[in-house]
Formats: sequence, C-alpha cells, structure tokens
Amino acid sequence: MSRPELQAPPEIFYNEEEARKYTRNSRIMEIQSELSHRALELLSLPEDGVPRLLLDIGCGSGLSGDTLSESGHQWIGLDISRSMLDVALENEVEGDLLLGDMGQGLGLRSGVIDGAISISAVQWLCNADKSSHNPRLRLKAFFGSLYRCLARGARAAFQVYPENLDQRELILSSAMRAGFAGGVVVDYPNSSKKRKEYLVLTCGPPSISTSTPNGKGEDGESSSDNDSEDEDNQTVSISDRHRPKKKQKITKKGKGREWIIKKKEQMRKKGNVVPPDTKYTARKRKARF
Repeated sequence: MSRPELQAPPEIFYNEEEARKYTRNSRIMEIQSELSHRALELLSLPEDGVPRLLLDIGCGSGLSGDTLSESGHQWIGLDISRSMLDVALENEVEGDLLLGDMGQGLGLRSGVIDGAISISAVQWLCNADKSSHNPRLRLKAFFGSLYRCLARGARAAFQVYPENLDQRELILSSAMRAGFAGGVVVDYPNSSKKRKEYLVLTCGPPSISTSTPNGKGEDGESSSDNDSEDEDNQTVSISDRHRPKKKQKITKKGKGREWIIKKKEQMRKKGNVVPPDTKYTARKRKARF
C-alpha cells in the first residue's frame, strides 16, 4: 500500500472517516507514541523541570501532542485537516490547535517557540497538489517562518518519509538555506521495517552544541549511519501525484530509420509538408566532412 501523501492532498485524504479510523487504530497510536518520544528526545531539552512551549506541526488528532503533555510541556498544534482537528477537540487534547497550511508559513511571533516536532508531515510539501503549488517555494516559506518563530538555539526534530534521496536533499537544503544547522538522523539503518529518518535542525549557526545526534542501531543504542546513501534514486524528487512524468524509451542505438519514416508518414497524414524519403533518410552524418 502506498504512502498517504502519494494518494491525495492531506485535507482530502484525512476526511472525517479516515480521521476517526486513524485515531482509533491501536497500532497507529503505538507507532505515533514511539515516534513522538524519539522526536522529543532529539530536541535535547534541558532537564530542569521547566515546561517548554513546543510546536507540533501536522498534529493531526493530537496523538503526538499527548506525548508532549505527558512530558509536562505546553504545545501548539498546526494541521491542514479540519476533520483531524475536530477529532482532537472531541478528545479534549491539552494543546492549542490551529487550522492552517504549513506551506504558506506558520504565522507565529518571532522567537516564542522553544522547540518543534513533526511526525510524518513535512514530506507532504514535496507534492504539487494544486497548479499554484511550487514545492521549493512552499518549503522555503515553511522553513523561513519556522526559523523566525523558534528561539535561538532551539531545535526542531521532524520524522519524515522522503520518497528518495533527491527529495531528502530538497528538504534538507531548503532548511539549510533558511539558516538552520543540522542534518538527518537515521534510526535502525539496516532494517527495512524499523528504519526511520529524522531531520534534526538547530536554529542558529553551526557549533559544537548544534552537532547532529547519532541514530539508533539494531540494539537500540546510538550508532553512526554509514549506509543511508545506498537508497534507490530512480524517481522524481518533486512528485506530482496527478500528472506523472512520461519516460520515453530510447534504445542504445537511438532512433532508427523505421522510426523516422513512421514519424514522417504521420506528419504527412496531418497535412504537413515533409521532405521525401531517400536513401539518405536517417543516415547518421559524419562528425566532419
């Protein structure tokens, strides 16, 4: 089964039925809790007992926000799906909820957020769901507004599902251009089922304190990721769900005489003036006379 972001825009895919089904699924609740705890861990917040104001981007029905509340923090949740936010209100989540499109910017005051998490949301920005959508511009608006609303030195930890290496590079480079320092953390890099990627960013220039944490290995302990560059890179980095690019098949020998004659005949049937076929048709010209 394909990823949700490859099926429909989020505000359409997560309708009322899907939102309730998503929130009641015990397996999804378990995964969301696990990913949220890991994202919170990657924020490296001070252990001084002081509650922080955190931002949950793509908060959905509030499953990840519950993890933030359990950890004693206050949070603001942003999501584009009204149905998801309605379920969150019914469940009486403790965070403040905002209906909005992160691709249009966050619209929060500068320097007020102590950290940000996102679970399976940022990769949606790489899809052109409308003719007016430009993934690069939407990523620029998102990361630019995120950088402004974070306090200096604050971190953001986003669990993402990039479609390929190009898409990962697009997301990461957009964050770097906005001013962030950081990189990608990969947990369980050698496992096809447990492998998870986190974009860990720090608001401010690179320093010792902004170094990217190590991912988890098969034993659950921190380890370096040496194998993350071996992924398949055969698909388009900016995917357009409804208008897939057609790939033209070209043989190693190129377009031969039969193909050219066939095309010329098609042009003649359309009433176009086409040079007659001769023994020189489709003959390869020498490099120089």
